[in-house]
Amino acid sequence: MDTFAWIVLGGLAMSFIALSGAITLVLPPGWLDRLINPLVAVAAGSLFGGALFHLLPEAIDHLGNELPVFGSFAAGFVAFFLLEQFLHWHHSHRTIQEHEPLGYLILLADGLHNLLGGIAVAGTFLIDERVGIVTWFVAAAHEVPQELGDFGILVSRGWRKQQALLFNLLSGLTFLVGALITYAVSGALDVDWLVPFAAGNFLYIASSDLLPELRQPLGLREKLSLTGLFAVALVALYLLATIEL
Repeated sequence: MDTFAWIVLGGLAMSFIALSGAITLVLPPGWLDRLINPLVAVAAGSLFGGALFHLLPEAIDHLGNELPVFGSFAAGFVAFFLLEQFLHWHHSHRTIQEHEPLGYLILLADGLHNLLGGIAVAGTFLIDERVGIVTWFVAAAHEVPQELGDFGILVSRGWRKQQALLFNLLSGLTFLVGALITYAVSGALDVDWLVPFAAGNFLYIASSDLLPELRQPLGLREKLSLTGLFAVALVALYLLATIEL
């Protein structure tokens, strides 16, 4: 496939991950709580590995080991910090009863998050399709627990299940919108700078949103299990980077 096809396919696939919340309709009681922490641990390791072993080296390879590369990385980190600061929202994956944010606020923040994600991920496809595919899978690993949590929040606040799925899908489609915007402007603007920007996005989500979720009061066995899953995901991304070299 050509690059445009990869971007459209990746954008559509990521958007439809928003429907993963439907899984909660068929899971036995208590299973969601058991699955969330392992998914978060894998997502955190994947985001760290994707940022440090794939996106930053790719950015340095294309743009040079120059200060502006790290400035773009910092901009990606700060962009998500500001998104959460001003919308008073974050990717909490804890038990649904602990959530208090308003449903529409969640959808707005999620839509903006997906828009930025689509812009950043499409930028990696335009540089190297292999890096784009890795970046897409790393981002998808994070989207699954997020969408499960968001769906649960909306339903717990009285939304009909079909309505919650529809609005989650609409907010997810902003990922495709962001990807198409990147492709449209790529002829006029240097989109290479989106690669370190995406790395900053990934590192912020992993360090600010996901890892704190794993510092809950847990038993030693569960802590070791979650730490192991985080490490396995991190090492897997490292090994994948050595294969690509």
